[in-house]
Parts: sequence; C-alpha cells; structure tokens
Amino acid sequence: MINILQIRVSYADTDQMGMVYYGNYLTYYERGRTELLREIGLEYKIIEERGFYFPVIYAECNYRAPAKYDDLITVETRLSEVTAATITCSYIIKNEDKILVTGKTKHPFVNKSFKPVRFPQDIKEIIEKHIEK
Repeated sequence: MINILQIRVSYADTDQMGMVYYGNYLTYYERGRTELLREIGLEYKIIEERGFYFPVIYAECNYRAPAKYDDLITVETRLSEVTAATITCSYIIKNEDKILVTGKTKHPFVNKSFKPVRFPQDIKEIIEKHIEK
C-alpha cells in the first residue's frame, strides 16, 4: 500500500536560495506517515489515547534534486518493514515524475514510559495487512 500526499511548497519551507530547506523533508515524511497510518486505520491520536507512541529512532534522506517555492510535490509513503515492535516507512518525494528525495524512518512502538513493547494483536494485524511485500 502506498499513500500519496500532495503538498504545495510554501515560502516558509524554503531557504535563502529559494529551495526547500533540507530539514523540512523530514516534516514532509511526517505528514505522509500520518496520512498513511490514518488511511490504514491507525490514527496517531487513537494510538496515543491507548497509551502508545511511535517515536523516530532513525531517519534517512537521500537528496537528488531540490524542490522550490510553489512546486506541487508528491510524497509517497509505504510501510516497508515490520518487526514485533517496530515499523519502518519508506518515502519517495517527487515533483511530477522527477524524484527529488528518497529515504526512510524507523519507529519503535513504545508505552508511556518509552519502553519498547510488542504491538497489540489488533494493531499488529492492521500493520501486517498493509506491509509492502
């Protein structure tokens, strides 16, 4: 499953050179991941209400070309790996058909004490059903 999110690059997203500031791609990852989880039935808000979190423990960005102010970019987000207590998401950010950035993030499933825990059965079933094979 792939979530497709389109984002119009705002002036606030750019640096003095008129290109998207490199750190903002992680924000685009977050937005894509949030929408992917919502689409498969795992809204962050509901997960947090149950006393769990998905913090980021690893992030990778491979920059190929810049996005610029007012570009309409597409963030493609996939669940690419799952273990008993972690997920990894992969991302491709494009401007039309041109790949701008690729990368991934890894997230442990933790309780309110930030101790890693295994996924509850219902969450595990949802994730496994949507993992990219």
